[in-house]
Amino acid sequence: MTSRLILWALRARGGLSAVVMACNLGGLAVITTELFLSGFLSRLGSDWMRTFVYVSIYPTIGALVGIILAVRDRRHYFGWLDQRRPPTEREAKRLLQLPLSITGRALAIWLPGVIIAAAIFSHATEERSFPVVLSMFTLGGLESAALTFLIVDRLIRPTIPVVAEVLDETAHWSNTVLARVLVTFAVAGAVPLFMLITVLADPSTDAHDRIRTGIYMAIVGLSAGVVATAALARAVATPMHTLRDALDRIARGDLDARVTINSTSEIGRLEHSVNELAANLSERERMRTVFGRHVGTEVAERALSGTPSLTGDMRVVTALFVDVTGSVAMATELAPRDFVAKLNRLLSTVVAATEDNHGLVNKFEGDAALCIFGAPIALDDNATPALRAARRIRDEVAALGELDVGIGIARGLVFAGDVGTDTRLEFTVIGDAVNEAARLTTEAKQVPRRILASQAVIDAACDAERTNWTHFDTLQLRGRKEPTACWTDVPSPAHRNGNAPQAVPEPAAPPPPASAAGQGVDR
Repeated sequence: MTSRLILWALRARGGLSAVVMACNLGGLAVITTELFLSGFLSRLGSDWMRTFVYVSIYPTIGALVGIILAVRDRRHYFGWLDQRRPPTEREAKRLLQLPLSITGRALAIWLPGVIIAAAIFSHATEERSFPVVLSMFTLGGLESAALTFLIVDRLIRPTIPVVAEVLDETAHWSNTVLARVLVTFAVAGAVPLFMLITVLADPSTDAHDRIRTGIYMAIVGLSAGVVATAALARAVATPMHTLRDALDRIARGDLDARVTINSTSEIGRLEHSVNELAANLSERERMRTVFGRHVGTEVAERALSGTPSLTGDMRVVTALFVDVTGSVAMATELAPRDFVAKLNRLLSTVVAATEDNHGLVNKFEGDAALCIFGAPIALDDNATPALRAARRIRDEVAALGELDVGIGIARGLVFAGDVGTDTRLEFTVIGDAVNEAARLTTEAKQVPRRILASQAVIDAACDAERTNWTHFDTLQLRGRKEPTACWTDVPSPAHRNGNAPQAVPEPAAPPPPASAAGQGVDR
């Protein structure tokens, strides 16, 4: 019911003036009733009718002026609503000032009437009680103005979501929670109590009239207090429940959670902040996802949680290098799009096998990929997962039958960290193990099983994994002084029985070796 009345007041051309007039008439009714119960009207004598006529002149003029200004305000503040369009930034800011503007004008209209009415009434009585009547009318005007503020503030609330789309800031200093609490206190307690004090302090009022006036003011205060306090509590509690639910959803990972901005107080700012929080977290998650696709999830996490400075340390890692055999010839024979599609299928296999074994695909370089096990996340055993990943990559690539690859695996001490400048960083690994893996990859292209691992890798692997490997040969790798003991994997029973794909032998004329992905490898 209340929501319907509010929507009517917003849409009807006379809605705002009806609201303002109702508030002012309410204040007049409280004053008139108080004057009657306190016995003041009975002291006007036989000429009370003329006195009331004189007193009613200014309220009538003030009411007409108020109605005209309220109709003008309706067009001035809500013209965009009648035109069925969003408000401009200027109109939105103006709307936030509406409760304060109308309240201030109501007080300005009340002030002359208060003085005139007090003067006329006090002149018509023998006691000449100008201070008492002035106090009553002043307090009635304050009650009316405070009620006007609360109601108009509630009236504009359905428009706040629209205003929030135009303005980043929907809060206004006059509509803070503190201001609402103070105005509610004035309506519910302060003004009725001051009226009661005024009646009790009037020496012209007898005891019987004081008692019934006191009962009346107590009823007015309690009634207004219940309504105003309930409205204030609902205005605070309802958005707080909504905010709590939204934050719970965000905490559970629902970054699409949003709240509608329905308040011009600090609560509205809090609603806006919650939406900004969700948007920023969503953007951060999007950046994490995109960043992770380019540099790996672990490196992305490290970069996002760390400081933008050059950091790194020495780590013993296992490096796995994958390179395509005959890529130059295929690039010549195939259309670029078809060749890239084949490479993407290969690299998806490399990524899946590496990440499933807790490794990092550190770099793609054309048709080659460098995978690291043991950095940036340290592993108790980084050799075993590297060997498992190598066998899986070789088997899945052979099963697909599109490409032939060579895989080299080496282990040793490397620098693992950021290189570059303060404005452009890249996580990488630099060390002899990377060079050795690249050299083994070149030799592995001529090995039937297409995989060669160094002795250090085999020695560091677990016993169960070591049984899958056999010594292949001791090779003098290019650029290295000492010969390298090389191991390759043993065909599984399925391979020996012909139930699983075998690696494709390399063509007679091997292509030039691929680059080592910029890892400081001299090839």
